[in-house]
Amino acid sequence: MSSQPNPTTPRPHSSVVVDGHDRAPARSMLRAVGFTDEDFRKPQIAVASSPSDMTPCNVHLGELSEHARKGIVAAGGKPVYFNTITVTDGISMGTQGMRYSLVSREVIADSIETAVAAEGFDGLIAIGGCDKNMPGSMIAIARLNRPAVFIYGGTILPGFLPGDCEHQKPLDIVSVFEAVGKHAKGELDDAGLKQVESCAIPGPGSCGGMYTANTMASAIEALGMSLPNSSAQLAVGEAKRLDCERAGAAVMAMLKSGLRPRDIMTRQAFENAIMVCTALGGSTNLILHLLAIAHSAQVPLTLEDFKVIGERVPLLADLKPFGKYNMSHLVRIGGIRPMMKLLLDRGLLHGECLTVTGETIAETLKDVKPYGAYPNEQDIIRPWDQPIKKETHLRVLRGNLAPEGAIGKITGKEGLYFKGTAKVYEGEEDALQGILRGDVVKGDVVVIRNEGPVGGPGMREMLSPTSAVAGRGLIKDVALITDGRFSGGSHGFDVGHITPEAACGGPIGIVRNGDLIEVDAVKNTISLLISEPDYQARMKANKPRPPRETRGVLAKYAKLVSTASEGAVTDKYL
Repeated sequence: MSSQPNPTTPRPHSSVVVDGHDRAPARSMLRAVGFTDEDFRKPQIAVASSPSDMTPCNVHLGELSEHARKGIVAAGGKPVYFNTITVTDGISMGTQGMRYSLVSREVIADSIETAVAAEGFDGLIAIGGCDKNMPGSMIAIARLNRPAVFIYGGTILPGFLPGDCEHQKPLDIVSVFEAVGKHAKGELDDAGLKQVESCAIPGPGSCGGMYTANTMASAIEALGMSLPNSSAQLAVGEAKRLDCERAGAAVMAMLKSGLRPRDIMTRQAFENAIMVCTALGGSTNLILHLLAIAHSAQVPLTLEDFKVIGERVPLLADLKPFGKYNMSHLVRIGGIRPMMKLLLDRGLLHGECLTVTGETIAETLKDVKPYGAYPNEQDIIRPWDQPIKKETHLRVLRGNLAPEGAIGKITGKEGLYFKGTAKVYEGEEDALQGILRGDVVKGDVVVIRNEGPVGGPGMREMLSPTSAVAGRGLIKDVALITDGRFSGGSHGFDVGHITPEAACGGPIGIVRNGDLIEVDAVKNTISLLISEPDYQARMKANKPRPPRETRGVLAKYAKLVSTASEGAVTDKYL
């Protein structure tokens, strides 16, 4: 029998694995895990998930996978379940372990691709609940291009302190990071810090603001790769369980119709995702991950696209980290779909783009009611003519500090222009200690370097330093720039993804304490204010430090990874 998939059968891949006398050994193995004669005649659908006791984002995903399998069975398929890894940003943040976070995106993508392709699955449901297993799943889906649906694990409920009986001050993980800064400043005693720590995370679900997980869930729905409303559901509850069961039916329908992920993930679909997440105030990690997913889908997408598309849509959502509300509040008033309908009606979404339902974006939105149909909390999504910011908060900056680009998350609340004195740190830990000690003062530009994809290796998120700045009350008085990246929970005058990075000879490596740095989020520039002869002399003398790792996954990653401006993928230069 040929080892090539047979496109004329509803089991194009699994038939190669289990059909025919010569495949008796394979069938024998599968009988041991519960296959029956009837199962061998059904399409095999992989259910890939990352349940883990490591993190509340993923602790419930095993249960959700059971509902996805139930949906597949009801639609006539045979589900086969397997796990992949996850890395817990909220726990590893601020430690050397965080170097593995972005690396894990590639490990997850590789592992899902490997399992699905090796075992001959005809389709795939991927369930993700946090920052890296979501884009990792999508990268694998794009590479494989077999019928697939992504399921978001759902957002967490907010926490509250015992005295907050009216629930006026919702807490989340960022509240804890910022409490550390308040504790260092003396505004919060040990008992107060312990109380915030104990109450902020009440149960399962992804971090509660428009941080990276909720940003990516929204982007994936806008891409058309998850079911309507999948991005705006609580992690616990009947709605999310039904979403999983419907996803099982949807992937079977895709298999029957021949609809595949790359039919959905077109250039226009990526533009839709950028539009939606700009209006929502999404994380800077959106850019890193959409570039990587587009690369795997063979769709051309660049930093410039985020700049051009972002200028067409205002920031409308008053969501954390810079806003007032949690994702759970947005869920309550209808999620992202009324906003998508608003964008569609204004001609900003490509309504003809397909979705995993088999319908177009426009068809899935035709019966969606506007937010005005909901009586409460209508200041969550601002009216079109009263935005938080008239254009994108995700600023693509260039200049002599970032010739190949950098990303600023600047909403305007922290200002649009900053000029200050460089305070240079060779890594996150040194910067955090400096901030907590009080070394960083009003007017400083904190420079954290050698934290890029190669230099880290792994491009750590700087949530601990930015939260310490916020906790010390310097959020409007200090800027922070880095060749690393920022958590979706970071807010302030922050610029990351500086490219080229220090480890690759980038200009961030020549900055000295006391240099003047200028960031202009209107002109979209980031500049080291020294003379041109001095700049050239420093660049000529600049010698990046040698690789930090020479063995293992971090060393392999540093050897293969592309720049942040190219999505930090590991197969671009192969």
